[in-house]
Amino acid sequence: MPAAPKPRKTAETRSREAILDMLKRRGPLTATEIAETLSLTAMAVRQHLYALQAETLVAYSAQPRPIGRPAKLWRLTEASDRFFPDAHAELTVDLIAAVREAFGAEGMDRLLAIRTRDQIAAYGQRIGGRRALAERLEALAAIRSEEGYMAEVQKAEDGAFLLIENHCPICHAAAACTGLCAAELSVFQAVLGEDVEVRRSDHILAGARRCAYVVTPLAS
Repeated sequence: MPAAPKPRKTAETRSREAILDMLKRRGPLTATEIAETLSLTAMAVRQHLYALQAETLVAYSAQPRPIGRPAKLWRLTEASDRFFPDAHAELTVDLIAAVREAFGAEGMDRLLAIRTRDQIAAYGQRIGGRRALAERLEALAAIRSEEGYMAEVQKAEDGAFLLIENHCPICHAAAACTGLCAAELSVFQAVLGEDVEVRRSDHILAGARRCAYVVTPLAS
C-alpha cells in the first residue's frame, strides 16, 4: 500500500521555518531585519515571532538604541534544535563511550585517524581539480551543507575567506570526543591544499553561535 502523501505546508509554516533558518544562519536579528530579507511586513514577522516564542523556540533581549525604545533582538533557543539535524546524538555518544571503554584512548585515536583518512579521500574526490580557492571552498561548503552543517563562504576584505558552519549536527558527539573537532581542521587543511592556512575562529563548543574557519592564501 503506497504511503500517504505528506500534507502541504501552509504559507504560515513556511514563513516560520524561514525565520528559524535565518536566525540559525545569521544569529540575533530584529523583526525589521527579518522582514526586509524575507520580503514580509514587520507586523507579519512579529506575529510569527510571538507564535514561535509561545512554542519556546525563540526568545528576545532588548538592545538600547540612541533614539527611541530599545530594539528586540530575536534569537533561537535550545528547544529549536529539533528542527535541525542532530545525527542521532544519543546513539553516537553511547558508541563513543563504548569504543573508549573497549579499546582505550589509543583505540579511539585509531578510529578517528581512519575517519579522517576516509573524509579526506571522499572530499578530495569531489573537490579535486578546482584551482581557484573560492571554487574549492564553495565545493567544500556544499558537501558540508549536505551533511547538515548549513555551511556558507564569505570573502573578507583582506583577501582571506571565512568558511561558516551555522549548525553542528554532531555537536553532542564532538562534546564527548573533542578529537572530532581537531580532525575536522585537519580535513579542511588537507582538502583545501598546502597553499592556504586554515584556522578556527569561532567554535560552538566554546559557546559561539557557529563554527567558523579563516582560510588565508599563503604567499607563493
